[in-house]
Amino acid sequence: MTLTIVIGVLVLVMLVLAGSARVVKQYEQGLVFRFGKVRPALRGPGLALVVPGVDRLRKVNLQIVTQPIPAQDGITRDNVTVRVDAVVYFKVVDAVRAVVNVEDYRFAMLQVAQTALRSIIGKSELDDLLSNRERLNQGLELMIDNPAVSWGIEIDRVEIKDVALPESMKRSMSRQAEAERERRARVITADGELQASKKLSEAAATMAATPAALQLRLLQTIVEVAAEKNSTLVLPFPVELLRFLERASGAIEQQVKAPDQG
Repeated sequence: MTLTIVIGVLVLVMLVLAGSARVVKQYEQGLVFRFGKVRPALRGPGLALVVPGVDRLRKVNLQIVTQPIPAQDGITRDNVTVRVDAVVYFKVVDAVRAVVNVEDYRFAMLQVAQTALRSIIGKSELDDLLSNRERLNQGLELMIDNPAVSWGIEIDRVEIKDVALPESMKRSMSRQAEAERERRARVITADGELQASKKLSEAAATMAATPAALQLRLLQTIVEVAAEKNSTLVLPFPVELLRFLERASGAIEQQVKAPDQG
């Protein structure tokens, strides 16, 4: 009879211990509610014992949470309709405030992030959304961090993922970029022509001062053309020779007309 009682007591104790034992993981923190009131001592990782029927253990994840922000439609400050989505990284640093001060801190963070993203869209211009995202990310993080501090949440970082533009705006930007590239190409070509004309002018002045240089250049051109193994060789006719023949023919004509007039 005594042995039966001892065995029953042991079984009862084991059942009580099994019902009161809880396991808190390394990345979690346990809050104990005793009759609905939070106990000041938090339970760390490992085995935690609670009073069955009296205590209730609430586990809070302390890992960094990746929360995508759904794409938000908005109009920028320069009146362009865009669709922007982002992502926010946050973690719980005060488990008591995260559980007690707000009903669902993840849902609350999502709503705050959506509101902040729409506000950033309205305050920014399109060029900032496309090329100056680092400053916008900092402003967005500051807007989300203000209410999150009172909830025991720390914002790790916020990043704008994508900016979707209307098709008409994409075509306009494409035409603008094409026109800009065409303008740069024309400027570069014109600058090259200007530099080439200056060099040609200097070369012409040098050759005018030294007529033999023109003949040497002519012979060099002939050598370059002959090196291509062409069957036909074109020899340029010197302009100076034409002018000499023109002057000579004019002198002969004057000599012929002189006896006739006499």
